[in-house]
Amino acid sequence: MKLSGKKIGILFESDFYENEIFYYKYRFPEEGAEIHFLSRLWGQDKITFVGHEYKATMDCWESFENMSEGELSSYSAIIVPSGMVADRLRYTEDVTKIPPATQFLMRAFAHKKIVKGIICHGLWLVAPATNLVKGRKLVCHNNLIGDAKAYGAVYTDEDVVVDADLVSGRSGDHAHLFARKIIEILSKG
Repeated sequence: MKLSGKKIGILFESDFYENEIFYYKYRFPEEGAEIHFLSRLWGQDKITFVGHEYKATMDCWESFENMSEGELSSYSAIIVPSGMVADRLRYTEDVTKIPPATQFLMRAFAHKKIVKGIICHGLWLVAPATNLVKGRKLVCHNNLIGDAKAYGAVYTDEDVVVDADLVSGRSGDHAHLFARKIIEILSKG
């Protein structure tokens, strides 16, 4: 198993793209990875999120909030999926502060050994912290090319783009190529 001993965190919320999320749910463990779906739980033990296309439900019981640095450093990859997940996660009660999910992503970016995966509209989560992608090559959904350029990123017209510890994918329909690249990178080191 290529990813035995590896831990992958996938940020999660309602309006998730079921085809993508269910692909990750089975594909990464198939290679031996331990996966964790992470969200804001708003003081609850778990939340049942509803998918976008088929209204499929999936429970989430793990939070990225208050995650220790030790626990964060135990992850091999953190993935921001496609669809409306990033838009929902960038909500903040205090508009003068960076949203908690973006703060978590900033912490992950500070760990160079953690692969950061952002696919499709996942790029929205970077909007409050554009320095994370400024000057870096990436791909995103065609609707977000202007956003990527406004963030100072170097838009690259490929289905999957790797820039050091950042892996980006064009759309949720490219999740298989995106996951394959992450598996390839994690299996090497």
